[in-house]
Formats: sequence, structure tokens, C-alpha cells
Amino acid sequence: MSKPPKASSTSPAPSETTARHAVVIGAGIVGVNVGLALLKKGFEVTILDRGEPGRGTSFGNAGGIAVSECAPIAMPGTLMNVPGWLMDPYGPLSIRWAYLPKMMPWLLRFLAASRKPRVEQITVEIAAILNRVWEDYEPIIAEAGLGDAVFIKEGALAVYRSEKSRRAADYSIDLRRRNGIKIRDVTKDEIKDLEPGLAPIFPCGVIEEDWGRVLDPFKIVTGLYKHFLDRGGKFQTADVTDFVYRDGKPRAVMTASGDQIIFDTLVVACGAWSKTLAKRLGNGVPLDTERGYNTTVPYRDAKLSRSVISADDSIILTPMEMGIRVGGAVELGGLVAAPNYDRAKALFAKGREVLPKLNSEGGTEWMGFRPSMPDSKPVISASPKHDNVFFSFGHGHLGLTMGATTGRLIADLANGDSAPLNMTPYRIDRF
Repeated sequence: MSKPPKASSTSPAPSETTARHAVVIGAGIVGVNVGLALLKKGFEVTILDRGEPGRGTSFGNAGGIAVSECAPIAMPGTLMNVPGWLMDPYGPLSIRWAYLPKMMPWLLRFLAASRKPRVEQITVEIAAILNRVWEDYEPIIAEAGLGDAVFIKEGALAVYRSEKSRRAADYSIDLRRRNGIKIRDVTKDEIKDLEPGLAPIFPCGVIEEDWGRVLDPFKIVTGLYKHFLDRGGKFQTADVTDFVYRDGKPRAVMTASGDQIIFDTLVVACGAWSKTLAKRLGNGVPLDTERGYNTTVPYRDAKLSRSVISADDSIILTPMEMGIRVGGAVELGGLVAAPNYDRAKALFAKGREVLPKLNSEGGTEWMGFRPSMPDSKPVISASPKHDNVFFSFGHGHLGLTMGATTGRLIADLANGDSAPLNMTPYRIDRF
């Protein structure tokens, strides 16, 4: 490696007092939870991000604590559905065709993960994390002073436009039930009682009983971030571009401004941007991005009392502090292409079919990058190359949901403690 630039004046000098200094790259919901968990293990922790904490994908997501979503995105039959999805530019899955050559290796692994034996195993492995979510989140929520005002556990209502589409979901629902998820069928009359504002077009549905939601995802991240600072954690704005090695081991991050920030332990937790840094550290990984769109509209006549999933439309409507958020679906297009907000408009039009009194006036459209692995499992892993490096990314739709559990697992690994789960399924080198 070329001669490194001078060390930043803000970087700690190597000494006995910094022998447990951890740097976490990424200040989203996962990175902040990792930072908190490392503090509890006795590390001195600095979180780095090129932007403001919580302003990335964690800012505008659908707000679900989606503990029932243990089935992977790729399911049996996906191969037969993909051509039809891709022909519909506003369907549940679309792709920027210019990006297809880069996306092809990911897509092939995605389709391989849809074979039934793989789906069954992946579901067990995702459920192992999700079944811990409330156990791991509740003490952190309490410690940070975040409670029912921002975290609500009330279940989500999934509705179907026909009995046929509900029967088509039998395998997914049974799969989740077999993995500890509580799902209860409801009738058309029960749907009307639960959510009278919905259009009377849904003959059946299910309640996913352990689902929760937050009233503002950004407030959750910033609330936990403030708790991190109050406990002695530090934050530094930095665009990490590379690493400095000493004695064959990474010992400092190199920033775009030419500074070095020294560490003893490193965690890469910067979502969809983690792929490049993981490669710099010797690990190629099939991480890509699902671009998610939504529209949030102020409350007027439309009312909801819980999250509502329109299964046939692949959309979710979430009542939040600032209004009702309508989002969903997947666009495969990488990190560079400009947003296509026609997708947000198409999703909102479907949302209006579900909740007819929705009004787009004053609405705000948003697009975020979901960091996704082709098998729908996150990377929560020690580096197979360096014993002081750890990876925490690839949570797809479940970053908010898995944040606290991920933080706990990474801190266990970094501290040399026994994790409460078998961590092999989440290794970075599993492909």
C-alpha cells in the first residue's frame, strides 16, 4: 500500500487507554444499535458516517417492526413470476434495464434461493433472529426513554382481494407459523370492524399478531443516537474510502479528506454502501440494493389504526406521527440512477384503492436504498480475513426490525462472547 497520509488530529493515538477502541462505519439504525451494544461491552466507540445520523435509508422506511416476515423474498414459484413482474414497470418487482448486466449474478443467486429446500432453511435462519427482536429491543427502548409514544406493538392486518389469492399464500403463512409466528385468519366482517376506512373489496385477511410499528423511524434513530452520545459514544463525519494496515491487519480507516482514524476493532455497517468497503477488506459479497419508494400524506379524512398490508398489491400503509405512509415493491437499479418517482405515484394509487379517502395533497415522496442479499439473510459476521473486523449489513426490508438484535450479536462476536444463536448462516463468506 502507498504511504498513508498523516493521522487526523481527532484520531486517538495508540495507547493502553485506547486498547478497546471500536469504529463503526454507518450511522443508520443498524450502526447506532451496534455502537450502543459495543459501549455496553466496555468498548470506546466512534461512529463514522459521511452524512447526518439517521438520514439515509433509516429516515423514511415503512416503520414496521416486522417480526412476522421470516419468509425470504425469493419463494417457490418466483422464477415463473419474474418475467411478468419485470414487464410491468410499476409492478412489485422492476429493474432498470441498463443495470441488468451488473445485477445478473445477484439475480441468479436470488433464483437459486427460491428452491423449496433452501426456502425452508432460510426461513428457519431468519426466524432465529426475528424471534428475539422484542426481547432485545425492549430494554434499549426503556433505557433510551423511548416508549409507547414511538413504539407500538399491536399487530398488522394483511388483506386479500380474493379467496384465491389468500389460498395462494397458504404456503407462506404455514411456513411462518411453523417457525413460531402467530398469524390469525380474519373474515370480511372482522376486517370492517378492525379498519372501517378500508374499501369493502377484501373478503379475507390475516392478523400478524407480533408485528409492531414506530411513529417516526427518524426519531427512533435519533433517539437511540442521543442515548449513544449520552453513554459516552462519539460521532465523526467522515467519508471512508480505504484502510491502513499495520502488521498485516487493518488498523485505521482512511477518509476522503486524507485523514486516518485509528481503531482496534472495526464494524462495517453502512447498508448498501458496505459492499465496496467489504471488498477493500478482502471479502467480495453479493450485496445489492432494492430501491424502495413511498409517499407520506398528512392526516385528513383517511384513518388507520394499525399497519395494513395489501398482499395482492405488495404495498403497506402505515399510520405515523406525520401522516399515513404508503410504500412497498422493489426496484433493482443500483445506487447511481436517479429516482423514478412515478413508482411512488403508482404505489400511492394502489393505496387509494385500499383506503379510498387518502388524499395526495401535501404528500411527500421518498426513495431509499434497502441493502439486500440474494438469500434475504443479513450479514452479521466476523471477518474470515482479520480478527478485528466485523460486518453488519444486508438486512433488506428488516433493518429497523433487526437493529437491536444485530447490535447485540455483533457486540458478542467482537467481545469474544458466545452468541445466543448459531452465527454460521449469517457469515459474509457463505456464498
